Amino acid sequence: MNKVDVFKKELSYIKNEKYVECAKNMIELLPDYFFQVPASSTGKYHPEFAQGDGGLVRHTKVAVRICYEMASNKCIGHSFNSDEKDLMLISLIMHDGVKYGIPKAKYVRVDHPLLAAKLIRDNKDNIGLSDGEIDFVCSTIESHMGEFNKDFKGNEVLPLPNNKYQRFVHMCDALSSKKFINVSFKDNDIEG
Repeated sequence: MNKVDVFKKELSYIKNEKYVECAKNMIELLPDYFFQVPASSTGKYHPEFAQGDGGLVRHTKVAVRICYEMASNKCIGHSFNSDEKDLMLISLIMHDGVKYGIPKAKYVRVDHPLLAAKLIRDNKDNIGLSDGEIDFVCSTIESHMGEFNKDFKGNEVLPLPNNKYQRFVHMCDALSSKKFINVSFKDNDIEG
């Protein structure tokens, strides 16, 4: 399987060619299981399209599409410049990249945003982004869970979003996980 080809449509949303290449480098880092597992290990927290084989990829595609549509909307997107929009798209492509950990665990890891950011930081020399761009992507990934930032014992393990970029990425992810959202797919790409 060509991992990059899975996100061909989503990569076309990125305007800056440098960022397209950087995103490809990051996608290559994703563990193989990412392309096969459901978005939720229990099925409790995601809509039907995000369940079953490839569900995590479909959830990711919907989050990226929401970002693209909202950032393209003149009433909303004016708050971000083109590079910021591109970096948020990249963040959403990678936000659940190691959702089940490395190595793969049976269940979703509550600290998966930190693990995804660590994967990127550990490979920063092979990605092509500046330190500031890496920090932007990683900080939006680390805080993408928003208010769902505690473990099962109530301990705060993830940062809350604290700027407009982090809140925007969280919003895109949160909307893509709502059970009332129904997105149609054909050949693992969003229809329409």
